[in-house]
Amino acid sequence: MSLLIRSTYVSHLTLYQPRNSKSSSFTNQISFFSSFNHNPFVNLVYKRNPTIMQSVSPSSSSKMAVKSSLIDPDGGELVELIVPESDIAAKKAESETMPKVKLTKIDLEWVHVISEGWASPLKGFMREDEYLQSLHFNSLRLQNGTFVNMSLPIVLAIDDDTKQQIGSSQNVALVSPQGDIIGSLRSVEIYKHNKEERIARTWGTTSPGLPYVEEYITPSGNWLIGGDLEVFEPIKYNDGLDHYRLSPKQLRKEFDNRQADAVFAFQLRNPVHNGHALLMNDTRKRLLDMGYKNPILLLHPLGGFTKADDVPLDVRMEQHSKVLEDGVLDPETTIVSIFPSPMHYAGPTEVQWHAKARINAGANFYIVGRDPAGMGHPTEKRDLYDPDHGKKVLSMAPGLEKLNILPFRVAAYDTVEKKMAFFDPSRAKEFLFISGTKMRTYARTGENPPDGFMCPSGWNVLVKYYESLQESEESSKQQAVVSA
Repeated sequence: MSLLIRSTYVSHLTLYQPRNSKSSSFTNQISFFSSFNHNPFVNLVYKRNPTIMQSVSPSSSSKMAVKSSLIDPDGGELVELIVPESDIAAKKAESETMPKVKLTKIDLEWVHVISEGWASPLKGFMREDEYLQSLHFNSLRLQNGTFVNMSLPIVLAIDDDTKQQIGSSQNVALVSPQGDIIGSLRSVEIYKHNKEERIARTWGTTSPGLPYVEEYITPSGNWLIGGDLEVFEPIKYNDGLDHYRLSPKQLRKEFDNRQADAVFAFQLRNPVHNGHALLMNDTRKRLLDMGYKNPILLLHPLGGFTKADDVPLDVRMEQHSKVLEDGVLDPETTIVSIFPSPMHYAGPTEVQWHAKARINAGANFYIVGRDPAGMGHPTEKRDLYDPDHGKKVLSMAPGLEKLNILPFRVAAYDTVEKKMAFFDPSRAKEFLFISGTKMRTYARTGENPPDGFMCPSGWNVLVKYYESLQESEESSKQQAVVSA
């Protein structure tokens, strides 16, 4: 798939050409830019977002001030729900008197997501009307009548005992898995948690074996509680990686500091191989060709819940650092940060959430790959989702009109050139596709991938991780034999 999607509405953009223009260069640049824009109503997008046109207009680019507000957050204002330092003591004392809701590890990740504004304009766990809009329409209607994308319900489940303890209380305290009160929900609303409906609408199936469902939804309570969130302090995990967890506000400031005039985000939950790097470097080149002066890459690995056979976050972050150290990606034009959201593996439904959250972080371009947020069917030997539906859904999703979608160009190992390259169908037999599963098999068995697949230092990180797994498994087997 080409990196560019050609818009059938390019001709409409000529309507916006300055009347006194004597050159076709402006029209040509806008037409080229529109091939990046994903939305079939692209002329309407430009009406609502004239700054997008200005950013590529040669007549105005010299007059524009570079700023982090390359794209407005959903709702127009970035939500931040951290209690001011001067109020913390009083808020904490008040929370001690409230009914308590114990959070799971995944609940805490969602508190992190909401409190920093990744889900703007959401200001807490969803009340019932927000939940129903998200579940049935994948969006929320704002008071002014406009819509923002919200494809995943962000909800907090409680059991019957907790509901009874809350009773008629309007406010509840939130208790971390470690037992600390970390914030509160105010003006709460409790409503029924229809798990089957939630699962069916989010995943399109109720088959057993969905990782997020089995880990989080199935064992959760029969009620959902929504309300306005307050968090006493920024969420920290004390795992040596907190310095990578930049909030949307911090990321926008960093884009500002680097004088970015375009930000393109790339999410992944796997190690970075040279095919990924080829795609990211090629994207930056294309943005430069379009007239941008300093496009910045947001390399944004998912840092919340992942399924058991995914490479753990700490290993991935070490591997990513080697990619930058070896110069595979340029540290001057790359920001590596952790996206704190849990992973659903919900395919086209979830990829909308991934794109929407990057809007709030300030990215105005988003790279989407094959089968984004997908996985194999849990009970059958096939993909759970059509691999092409993710990028097609993003091209039509309500509330994402202002984000420019960059579809993945397929990269594979060129056995002739002995490096990762964009797939050439005319030489199909000369390309080797190395899937994530095959990559993990190489690492587990100690077999090296072809030269040029991944930087050597990054590959060594993976090999050491799988060696440690094998040692741990062998040790567990020996202990089991001794116990028997």
